Amino acid sequence: MGLAQYADDGLFAPRKIADAFRTTSEEIARTAGLGKDAVQRKDRVRSDRTQRRLREMIEIVNKVEPRFGSALMAYAWYRSEPLSGFSGQTAMQLVRNGRAEEVLDYIDAVDAGVHA
Repeated sequence: MGLAQYADDGLFAPRKIADAFRTTSEEIARTAGLGKDAVQRKDRVRSDRTQRRLREMIEIVNKVEPRFGSALMAYAWYRSEPLSGFSGQTAMQLVRNGRAEEVLDYIDAVDAGVHA
């Protein structure tokens, strides 16, 4: 799906993301490695760190969505599927540790036929 469905006024909106993934804003915060305040306070939602983490999560989910057939299934993969070559960590765990680029590279490698 397009990025616009997750945004309000040019910013990623935790409530819209939560609605798309049938969860809560607080769960979205935890999934992206953010505190509850990051999705509840307007000034924190606008912060570079919050927006970067939300963007990274959405980029990864969007990238694998065609493979799983829905954003909800892609979100489940993001949260629960251990990635080979990353000591059994999930994409969510890697994003929480600031390693989103490595997840995106991993997905690109798998899509290119390189088994990571």
